[in-house]
Amino acid sequence: MNSGEILGRWTPAKSEELYNIKNWSGGYFSVSEDGYMVVNPAPGKDDNGVKLIDIINGVAERGLDVPVLLRFENILDAQIALLNKTFAEAMKKLGYAGKYRGVYPVKVNQQQQVLEEVARFGQKYHHGFEVGSKAELIAALAEIRDREACLICNGYKDEEFINLGLFANKMGFQCFFVIEMPGELGIIIDRAKKMKVKPNIGIRIKLSSVAGGHWAESSGDRSIFGLNITQITEVIDQLKANDMLDCLKLLHYHIGSQVPNIHDIRAAIFEASRVYAELVKEGAPMGYMDIGGGLAVDYDGSHTNYGSSRNYSVDEYCTDIVEAVMSTLDENDVPHPIIITESGRWVVAYYSVLIFNVLDTMKFESYEIPESIEPDTFEAIANLFETNKTVSPKNIQECYNDALYYRDQIRAAFKHGQIGLRELSLAEKLFWNTINKIADTKKRMRISPGELELIERAVNDIYYCNFSLFQSIPDSWAIDHLFPIVPIQKLDVMPRRNAVIADITCDCDGKIDQFIDLHDIRRSLPIHEIVEGEDYYVGVFLVGAYQETLGDLHNLFGDTNVVSVKITEDGDFDLTRETHGDTVADVLSYVEFSPAELIRQFREAAEMAVKEGRISPAERREIMQSYQNGLNGYTYYEK
Repeated sequence: MNSGEILGRWTPAKSEELYNIKNWSGGYFSVSEDGYMVVNPAPGKDDNGVKLIDIINGVAERGLDVPVLLRFENILDAQIALLNKTFAEAMKKLGYAGKYRGVYPVKVNQQQQVLEEVARFGQKYHHGFEVGSKAELIAALAEIRDREACLICNGYKDEEFINLGLFANKMGFQCFFVIEMPGELGIIIDRAKKMKVKPNIGIRIKLSSVAGGHWAESSGDRSIFGLNITQITEVIDQLKANDMLDCLKLLHYHIGSQVPNIHDIRAAIFEASRVYAELVKEGAPMGYMDIGGGLAVDYDGSHTNYGSSRNYSVDEYCTDIVEAVMSTLDENDVPHPIIITESGRWVVAYYSVLIFNVLDTMKFESYEIPESIEPDTFEAIANLFETNKTVSPKNIQECYNDALYYRDQIRAAFKHGQIGLRELSLAEKLFWNTINKIADTKKRMRISPGELELIERAVNDIYYCNFSLFQSIPDSWAIDHLFPIVPIQKLDVMPRRNAVIADITCDCDGKIDQFIDLHDIRRSLPIHEIVEGEDYYVGVFLVGAYQETLGDLHNLFGDTNVVSVKITEDGDFDLTRETHGDTVADVLSYVEFSPAELIRQFREAAEMAVKEGRISPAERREIMQSYQNGLNGYTYYEK
């Protein structure tokens, strides 16, 4: 412990502890000695870190505004390497005779930059793709080059989809059609015979094992996709009847995108391995077991089986999978298959960070109140004044009830014209001063009334920030998913405010009022006082999975600016690619407006104003320029 900590001075280490950074960051993010958030794609190499504020300043100097999504290429590479190396080490240690082949599920983040980097860096590990639609298959076929990598085709497949997959087989790719619905097999058999291609066929099974978490319905009898045991036997019989049982090579299942409990993963593996062994007994050559996704991201850093966490390490995950497959198949004298995982969320979550600035704040603070009030003050206001003076631990519940009662009386009086605006303003100051007194008193009490449990939420600030929740982190709104949110500067200074985060959409749901905490969910974010004239930036971390493609155009806020970043070995950074966010014209065109037609219509309205003598021709030119600038501008707040 350094002298600063001994003296009680706030330190960067205390910020790391407050925001639980070490536990959720995977080693990729930390706080510098001077209080800035640092990204380091090679954990353990302290000299390779770069301050996020330096990247943001570099982006601004190049003319791109916040909000901006930063994509760190090195982190994506590091995650792919870690997963493949950990599986390889587990297999070597346990004597596993098969291999590991990872595939990236395109649906997790379909951006071209992501697929390109997975194909490029993943080639050394034969890391392939999983696709669930014709569009995803077309994208994957354009990016993949490695003939040893697997290309897993899930989802509903029409004839055109199947033709593309069969052509991929002809070209030498390891393309697998996974049967998820009984009706698919007949089309595959028919097209394969006509094209004279031996297809690689897999079966997706519905396991009885069910995982916990947000995405539990991916497994169990009620899962949408997959075959039950009776349907599997029908597939085997149909393949035998067509002399194509030798095409059945893969077993697939999926129990969820984010499985927090290792027990659920192990239970599913044992069940699937038993089915795999039975398929071999039926005469299918098999050779591949695809266990789907499930490797969870520890978003809150609690290392528990809570939905936003996981109670296992990556090493434990890989070891348990390999061990479970071995122990089951060895009992049945079945050769070890190639193990495939579709770990998409874990691979890309760390890759992206959303950065936005704070635009304004609203504080529910203790206003200054007079030491005395006039004798003829409205009775309810006078009573509220007396309540304010008597707050103590002994009467805290009574004062809280009285404050609410008198405020309701005062507001009713204003509506009926019994008091004026100034009197109402005095009453509001008295009320919030009283509520803050009660909240401060409660903090000092070892035991407090249950009704006051959430009173701190009433006095939290609101920080208005330059982003759209619905566009950039929709899971936070839709399913209350937790993401780490941390200021990227001033982390050597104690944050003295507590706030909820509001976006700039005009929607009351456009807010974040749940934040990660080691033991529970925080209802406010510790944050710094905003200094007028200074830029203050906040980062939302682990947003690389799903958020970019799930976002919508609420209030016509479009995609943010995106910058791909590569951290160099000397601790500097390169901006390898810049993608400008949507303009106003872009988002209007998405909802069927024609920007050219909008300009024409507005020009007619402006010309009519000239004819009516409301504006001059010169003013019309200025107005039209402003309109066109607006169309070409960023949808977010610009300086």
